[in-house]
Amino acid sequence: MPPVAPRTGDAIFANIERVNAELFTLTYGAIVRQLLTDLEEVEEVNKQLDQMGYNIGIRLIDEFLAKSNVSRCNDFRETTDVIAKVGFKMFLGVTASVTNWDADGTCCSIVLEDNPLVDFVELPDNCQGLYYCNILSGVIRGALDMVSMKTEVTWLRDVLRGDDVFELQVKLVKHVPEEYPYKDDE
Repeated sequence: MPPVAPRTGDAIFANIERVNAELFTLTYGAIVRQLLTDLEEVEEVNKQLDQMGYNIGIRLIDEFLAKSNVSRCNDFRETTDVIAKVGFKMFLGVTASVTNWDADGTCCSIVLEDNPLVDFVELPDNCQGLYYCNILSGVIRGALDMVSMKTEVTWLRDVLRGDDVFELQVKLVKHVPEEYPYKDDE
């Protein structure tokens, strides 16, 4: 039997990342179910999932910037492209596409054809108003807030509601100038 080559650090890290993504997708359903039990109103669950995602996004951006080796994005268009192609791949193992740009370059759609959060999920009739993956809209909004871009993120299409893909609309509301805590002359 030939000797087994030792795994490199990158291979181990990639395996850990895959396990983390799988663990998240497995536990996410339990989180949504518990929110439905605790909050009872579907709209409140949507708000809570968005807020949870926002809190994750503001923390996740540091890990993303540290591990992705992407250079600073110049504008909203480039930033959304990096989120779709690098961020979704890094944290969910899927890639997304950016489409439907408006003339001003301040509104677009992020389209996911595959979404591991919904594997084995079927919404019951009493949950038809639920945006099951609303955590993703919050994550995007939180991450963009941390890079000085105030946005609105809403669901346009959802496979769990009978659509063919998952589509999020991302609208830039305001680009906030970066503030530095200290003046150069102090």
